[in-house]
Amino acid sequence: GAETVTVPVHRVEPADTTGAGDQFAAGLLYGLATGQPLDLAGRMGCIAAAEVIGHYGARPEADVKALFAAEGLI
Repeated sequence: GAETVTVPVHRVEPADTTGAGDQFAAGLLYGLATGQPLDLAGRMGCIAAAEVIGHYGARPEADVKALFAAEGLI
C-alpha cells in the first residue's frame, strides 16, 4: 500500500554482512505474520539483521525471538 514508516536503527560494527538481507526479511515477515504493525515489524527486521552482521556466518548466534522480547516487541 501507500503506508511508509521510519524505523530506528542502532549502529553495529559489521563483522560479516552475509545474511543481513535475509535476516531483515525474516524479522519483518515474522512481525507481519504475527499481526504486528509495520513499524514494529520493521524494528524486528532491524534487530534480526543487526544480530547476524555482528559475527561471521549467515545464521544468528543469539535467540532472535529473545531479542524481540527484550525490546518489548513480543
